[in-house]
Amino acid sequence: MNLPSVSNMCQPMPDNEGLEKSYCLVSSKALELEKIVSYGQATATGQWYDQTHDEWVMLVKGTAVLRMDPGGLLTLNAGDFLTIAAHHKHRVEQCSADAIWLALHMKNAVP
Repeated sequence: MNLPSVSNMCQPMPDNEGLEKSYCLVSSKALELEKIVSYGQATATGQWYDQTHDEWVMLVKGTAVLRMDPGGLLTLNAGDFLTIAAHHKHRVEQCSADAIWLALHMKNAVP
């Protein structure tokens, strides 16, 4: 029997372009867990995330500022997490060049 491979959440993934990347870690009908590596990106001007499902998000490494509508600004430091309810509009105003996120998307399970 082979041993499972080990990865480190705090290590950025190789990237030659400096573009934000997301990596699916686990997926099922009800849940999707992804690692997001940001290199200082913010959400594009005028764009908002308005998801059809709840999302739990944790900033594993770095710093970030989220704008919630309604709600205003939230400053996140490494280790901070929150749950964003479905259809609660939000965007990333800024994040550090070393930001690493975990995002758990709680999709509606289809029978």
